[in-house]
Amino acid sequence: MRRLLLQELIKWKDKQNRLPLILRGARQVGKSWLLNEFGKQVFADVLSINFENSPGLKEAFDGDISPRRLIDLLGALRGKRIEPLDTLLIFDEVQEIPRALTALKYFAEMAPEYAICCSGSLLGVALHEGTSFPVGKVDFLSLRPLNFEEFLLAANEDALIEFIRNLRIQEIPKVIADKLIDYLKQYIIIGGMPSAVDAWIETRDYSIVERRQRDILSTYENDFSKHAPKSVVPKLRYLWNSVPSQLAKEHKKFVYGLVREGARAREYEMAMLWLLDSGLIRKVGRITKAAVPLKAYEDLKAFKLFHLDVGLLRTMSELSPAAILGGMGIFEEFKGALTEQFVLSELAGMDFVRNIYYWTSGGTAEVDFVFADSHDIYPVEVKAGKSLQAKSLKVFRDRYNPRLAIRASLANLSLDDGLINVPLFALFNLENYLR
Repeated sequence: MRRLLLQELIKWKDKQNRLPLILRGARQVGKSWLLNEFGKQVFADVLSINFENSPGLKEAFDGDISPRRLIDLLGALRGKRIEPLDTLLIFDEVQEIPRALTALKYFAEMAPEYAICCSGSLLGVALHEGTSFPVGKVDFLSLRPLNFEEFLLAANEDALIEFIRNLRIQEIPKVIADKLIDYLKQYIIIGGMPSAVDAWIETRDYSIVERRQRDILSTYENDFSKHAPKSVVPKLRYLWNSVPSQLAKEHKKFVYGLVREGARAREYEMAMLWLLDSGLIRKVGRITKAAVPLKAYEDLKAFKLFHLDVGLLRTMSELSPAAILGGMGIFEEFKGALTEQFVLSELAGMDFVRNIYYWTSGGTAEVDFVFADSHDIYPVEVKAGKSLQAKSLKVFRDRYNPRLAIRASLANLSLDDGLINVPLFALFNLENYLR
């Protein structure tokens, strides 16, 4: 499986003032695999330690955590000297031994020649427990589920990707568009969790894919009981299970009353923070004005919650693959939610996209997403069906006059009077189109 983040890891290795790296991401998005693959491809040797499976190591980090002592200790345990320039050290599930996080500071200051990569599925959760974090002494990267381009790579469709990448803003031939729409339907069913994608590539059996997805969802729910405070666990389950119904609403602003009757914000604040820190949900805040910086105009009381992965969202919603492949009426009801989830996931993985918000105007107009790069603000209207009317987008454009507005739909690629229509299946090339 090819992951685009591998190139960023290679850039990190070659940095002149390289710091230890923390790779963040939810469970089962492929962090351990990617770091080990990176080590195999770029280093002469790899030493990978899973702290979750090595509880005995905790004592080693209770005392002196100077780099020299830790390197000697790890080398002795391994039975082989750790060469600084040739070996990649991987600390997997590093949040299980918080003192290992603290040790990264000393590696940055006293032994920068050692290449250390850490991963932590529940790292954000651990940091709320008084962990002494090496602020300013580590680099960060984030790994998400496979995006649509990586899904095409997994299907060995390199030529299809290259065709889209090289195409200027002009009509995409129907034969190409039809093929990509078929892949898009598959992706919405399967999503980007590596285990689910592997199952599809190996078997082409949606029932096996769904079994893998349900296993992943079960793992997440088991984490609630294992890692969260007991008093928070019931609220976590209520909140987590409400995400599909929240997104099914026409106006997707998060409503606590849909979590549980009589629910109040302050009662669920810790549960929401836990889900955000573990990477299982994404929060999109509302802005009251489209001006730079967008963060300054965020309404902290109004937001939407999205899922980690479109395939997992489909499975949680109990929507069958046949409903998507056959365009059944039941899918039409939920199509907008899955399409918005897809678009958000694609945008969130783009380097040039900063924070993502949504915008409303007096309850009469709503633009699905708004983001800014270093120069401009871009509104994004998501269209799941055949209708391309974008009244809300027109209200936004009339009021704020953005350089370009974006409509993500199944219509063909086009540019008309400052409105660029990007097919959902070509959204991975958005940065080039904006340029």
